[in-house]
Amino acid sequence: MINLQQDPKTLEKTISRARERKLFLPTFDMMKDPRKMPAAVRDQLTDVGLWDVNPLNLARITWHNAPQASGGQYSGVNFLEIPREITGTRARIVTLVGKWFPTGAHKVGATYGVLIPALITGQFDPEIHKAVWPSTGNYCRGGAYNSALLDCDSIAILPEGMSAERFDWLKKIAGEVIATYGTESNVKEIFDKVNELRATRDDVFIFDQFQEMGNHLWHYTVTGAAMLEVLDQVMESGDRLGGFAAATGSGGTLAAGDLLKEHFPHAKIAASEALQCPTLLYNGYGSHRIEGIGDKHIPWIHNVKNTDVAVGIDDEATIRIMRLFNEPAGQDYLQKQGVSPDFIDQLHLFGISCIGNMLSAVKLAKYYEMTEQDVVITVNTDSMELYQSRLAEETETNGEYTTEDAIADYHRYLMGTTIDHTLELGYYDRKRIHHLKYFTWIEQQGKDVEELDAQWHDATYWDTIHNQASDIDRLIGEFNERVGLYTAQTT
Repeated sequence: MINLQQDPKTLEKTISRARERKLFLPTFDMMKDPRKMPAAVRDQLTDVGLWDVNPLNLARITWHNAPQASGGQYSGVNFLEIPREITGTRARIVTLVGKWFPTGAHKVGATYGVLIPALITGQFDPEIHKAVWPSTGNYCRGGAYNSALLDCDSIAILPEGMSAERFDWLKKIAGEVIATYGTESNVKEIFDKVNELRATRDDVFIFDQFQEMGNHLWHYTVTGAAMLEVLDQVMESGDRLGGFAAATGSGGTLAAGDLLKEHFPHAKIAASEALQCPTLLYNGYGSHRIEGIGDKHIPWIHNVKNTDVAVGIDDEATIRIMRLFNEPAGQDYLQKQGVSPDFIDQLHLFGISCIGNMLSAVKLAKYYEMTEQDVVITVNTDSMELYQSRLAEETETNGEYTTEDAIADYHRYLMGTTIDHTLELGYYDRKRIHHLKYFTWIEQQGKDVEELDAQWHDATYWDTIHNQASDIDRLIGEFNERVGLYTAQTT
């Protein structure tokens, strides 16, 4: 469970600090439905840019932001339906769009989900502690950003091989930036740095996305609700939710599948990973180029028992499709294949891991031979805004992108997507994957094996965590009342 034990002395200091900073903390319920935000907060957003380091942007931690860079309030959930000319499937595939969060990525929500319980209980003292955000990319960006909004010091930890855009941005926002060895797959090196900080410094508070249940809870509650809203909008009479597909990553986004299964019990949840590092599929290891998804371990917060399918995505496919989607020759060829100019204008909303998620949804749909009555949902976690340097690197390494390249990539990596490296998980397949947690979390990180067993055998384990959203909302409400700047009244 998420620890909600209060430290009254520290909490009182934090409330005074929040009053000076003019903070209003949104509840989970408000992030699900931002119409419940105080009108006085909503009205001020018209003068605030989406990425501004302004405490008011805490009110934009929602899937409902107006899709504009500055001055927007709220709209419906941002999503796209991907045309069949791109997916090559009979099933309909829709994806939530993460670009319209502050920082341009949905991870800012996950970091709020882990930071706020510690803040509103007084466990985290912003006058003493530095918030440490270990990550393979967007999570540490979101954590550094939320820390800045809350006037807290932060330490961002990410592999040295991540995109230049991430480091350039972090240098302006985070108090410290620590680059660890390796790239996407080198999560163990991140854990080692965290343990070093914990052993040598008394001013750090660790918010580890791979084990903090607030990450799981935010996606279950907020992302899951956004998906239900989109499905209610796009599904017609006789349609079915075929499934939900997302990269394993920290395991957080997959928690949305727990909520989807409560409403659509027969829907399939697919967890994907890079084929170059097939931990779920083959107990494998390796390095890859699908930035932001992490691997070589099973996250503590991943409810493996609720996962139906493991999918391997070739990182070469994501890089080639990145060029197809963003190079002029690629866009010209897509239009000749029947992709509308309006949708081509939206292709910048697919970052590298978003392309991986799309391919995972395609594989899921093809594996189960889904039809026009099936809908598969996935997530665009960020956009190409964070990967322009990768495009430049591809041009430098492989030359200008030509029409011949576009023809090859479209037919091989989109229309040619197959069901290879797709594993339907039986009971003991899931149990095998769950057991992999032991080696990271029990042997290396010192967690209790009794809790590991409870995740698998205790039918109430995950429900207990899911039910904590209402307890956290109550504490946030009490915090806001004591700060005394805004009421929860809506208009």
